[in-house]
Amino acid sequence: MKIVIAPDKFKGSLTGFEFCDAVEMGLQTVLNDAEIVKAPLADGGDGTIEVVRHYLEAEKATLEVNDPLCRPISASYLYSETAKIAYIEMAEASGLKLLHDDKRDTMQATSLGTGQLIADALDKGAQEIILGIGGSATTDGGMGMAAALGFRFLNAQGNELQPIGENLIQVQEIDSSQAHARLKTTTVKVACDVKNPLYGKKGAAFVYAAQKGATKENIITLDEGLKRFARVIKNHYGIDPQKIKGGGAAGGMGAGAHVFLGAELISGIDLIKDLASFDTLIKGADWIITGEGQLDSQTLSGKTIDGVISSARKHKIPVAALCGSVDISIKEQEALGLSYAVSITKGVVTLQNALKSSRDNLTFAAYNFARLIQGL
Repeated sequence: MKIVIAPDKFKGSLTGFEFCDAVEMGLQTVLNDAEIVKAPLADGGDGTIEVVRHYLEAEKATLEVNDPLCRPISASYLYSETAKIAYIEMAEASGLKLLHDDKRDTMQATSLGTGQLIADALDKGAQEIILGIGGSATTDGGMGMAAALGFRFLNAQGNELQPIGENLIQVQEIDSSQAHARLKTTTVKVACDVKNPLYGKKGAAFVYAAQKGATKENIITLDEGLKRFARVIKNHYGIDPQKIKGGGAAGGMGAGAHVFLGAELISGIDLIKDLASFDTLIKGADWIITGEGQLDSQTLSGKTIDGVISSARKHKIPVAALCGSVDISIKEQEALGLSYAVSITKGVVTLQNALKSSRDNLTFAAYNFARLIQGL
């Protein structure tokens, strides 16, 4: 029997690697002759960088860049010298996690630091860059990122603008004559699971800017800025950023990456599965065991479990989900295509205690699952 263990993390308690080890222990208690393949996954969110590092066998590159408020910080990304692939998480240089709550100010925030990481990867000879854009503190349409790569954004008087959200509304011209030369020969992929447009009621400003420190007045200004920025981009490149699905992701970085980097926006889990050669790895499996902290209706929308199931379906492999909590109906489980789903939590406990007990509870759940399939 071949069983593939392919989870996301349990946020706050277990990494994907720790999940694999705990489930393996439970399975081997019963199925000691089974072939067990461990393949931790991620969907582009927190923790993705360690999963990517595992599959790329990459090393960390660290350099000084600018944080969202242009203060110097040390930030890292992954680079595989062998594969010539870089994996960069926007949150490392331009993320909300870098700012105290009272310092969040997306009007003044810039994605410049993310661009500096990209420039370093290009200088190292990267032939492919994978960019994760979750957790950003910015609403600058990717202007800061592009500025770090040689693009210049000019106002009506021809003066270069500081690449921050507040200045989007002033951009009248884009000078791309000094753009980094290697952008033309480097493939860029962006892990993006949201479909929000660049501007409008479902756009970057109205949906996401408030959590980044924007007031109601700021949101209106930023939305108008993104709209005008899109108009300038269309005039310069002949591309309508508003038509890019996911263009509003990460404060407009989705659109900015597509326009300035020539990036393709791809589901995060699909990117990671490709790195892991997941569809090849699962061939011949009798079961796939997956899991995440909470199985709910959002799982239907591009999360790791959904990605696992889509691959399993091609090979007609049943999937079991062992999760911290399960909040779906029978109808939703059937829609997902899960053969088995269970919450590993025992009894009535606080969230804190549930997190502390995750490893033991997961091993116990895997043991009982093994007993179940042993009798099939």
